[in-house]
Amino acid sequence: MKELSLQLGLTPESDCNYLPQQRDQLGIVMDQPWLNPNGYDLLISSGYRRSGSVIYKPMCKNCNACTPLRVNCTEFTPSKSQKRQQNQLKKLQWEFKQQLDPDWFELYERYITVRHASGSMFPANKEQFFDFISASWMNIAFLHLYQDNQLIAIAITDVFPDSLSAVYSFFEPDHKLSLGTLCVLLQIEICHQTQRQWLYPGYQIDQCREMNYKIRFSPHQKLINGEWISSVL
Repeated sequence: MKELSLQLGLTPESDCNYLPQQRDQLGIVMDQPWLNPNGYDLLISSGYRRSGSVIYKPMCKNCNACTPLRVNCTEFTPSKSQKRQQNQLKKLQWEFKQQLDPDWFELYERYITVRHASGSMFPANKEQFFDFISASWMNIAFLHLYQDNQLIAIAITDVFPDSLSAVYSFFEPDHKLSLGTLCVLLQIEICHQTQRQWLYPGYQIDQCREMNYKIRFSPHQKLINGEWISSVL
């Protein structure tokens, strides 16, 4: 890729969705030449993420809690509980597809209604969902998880030559299995099968219980002061 400038625009400050006592502000990539798989591949390895077709990075004035994290899938070592969860996958079926199954919205609607009724994505809306997960310039795949041929989870995944990025997942909200964790384990397995080294699960936020599950996948690296630092549990 030829040398490109990177111009960012700042969003107005707003209340943080993850740390109620903080205000958040995002740096938005303004240059169109970055909006392609090669450009985003470089940016995600520099701590950026996407929402829809918008590539962004937290640039909050008084907080740096959002830490980019990536799992080293070539060296991934499951914990005892993750080994038990991997065994649970033997009773399930999964497929990595280019399109969503026809009945995806019913599952998504149940998930949003039960898990996120107080959030901005309630009530479930197809147009809002596709605005959030889609980017016309990105290679996107859909991990489908089934139990007895019944759809129980979907994980939207960005596909890069040497990595995958977990965009969003939803699942049967009252299922007895930890379906969110199983989706991550399967994304790691897909990286193994396709010889990809990294899975980018998003930002690690230590003070947010809903977001700090990512550190349980080891070994992983955190991007600190522009350098990927390896760590294990």
